[in-house]
Amino acid sequence: MNTQRAAEIANSPVMANVTYQNANVYIQHVDEANETARIYALDRPDQEFSVPLGMLVEQRSDIESQEAIYVCPTSNESGEQTL
Repeated sequence: MNTQRAAEIANSPVMANVTYQNANVYIQHVDEANETARIYALDRPDQEFSVPLGMLVEQRSDIESQEAIYVCPTSNESGEQTL
């Protein structure tokens, strides 16, 4: 995970789906200078530790990872809008 995205997640009030070694974790703090994050496993909040940012993976849902498809109305020969 890159530093900017990790910092966004850490500062966001919305819980992101982040894993470390296949365990769901919460990012407490990001140390941008050392490119590490202070995390804890969701099932063990009393055990915090630091990990390299490159070891964190954000799991995005299918909806978030799909490209947006936009449908723009067009006009037919008579000037009526169609999709």
